[in-house]
Order: sequence, then structure tokens, then C-alpha cells
Amino acid sequence: MTVRSEVVHCYEELASSVSLMLVLAHAKEWGQLPGLESRCSAIVDRLRVIEPTETLDAAQVETVLHLLDRIRTEQAEVSGLIKPQLDDLLSRMGHLSQQKNLGKAYGPTH
Repeated sequence: MTVRSEVVHCYEELASSVSLMLVLAHAKEWGQLPGLESRCSAIVDRLRVIEPTETLDAAQVETVLHLLDRIRTEQAEVSGLIKPQLDDLLSRMGHLSQQKNLGKAYGPTH
């Protein structure tokens, strides 16, 4: 019987969180992503602490490598879905800032 690895458990949790982020990004549920990003960050912080102290057997290493591949693939897809939204937001913010500056210089428009 294999002993349950906290490292493997953390990678499973990370993969699950990234998968949920992907589902939410496809559904354009942008407001839920920051909470999941915080969860992922906390898991990564925990891995930094425990990973150097835990030795994995061959099967566990294989599981972790598979999970890492899945995490990378899905994270790249999430980023691809988020980037256009961020670009649009930045563009709108720039336009609003420009309007505000024009309003200060020339007075409000009617």
C-alpha cells in the first residue's frame, strides 16, 4: 500500500483549481477567477515548503509529471482567454483617462 503524499495531493488540488479556472474563463465568469488564483498561489507556497522534504516514489513522480503537464496546458488556455479581456479593460481605462484629462483641460462636454 502506497503512503498518501502531501505533495501529490497539492498538485491534484492545483490541477483541480486550474481546471475550474478554465471552465469559469470559458463561461466568462471573470469575477470568480481572483479567488481561485489566490488558492493556487497558496498551494504553490505550500509546495515550496513541503516539496524539498518529501521523497516521492516512481509512481508518484509520474503522477506529478502528468499533473504538471495538465496544469501547464490548462493555464496556457486560461491565459489565452483572459488576455483579450485584460487588453480590452486596459484600452477602456486608457480612453476614460484621456476623457478625464480632456475634461480637466477644456471643461466637461455636454
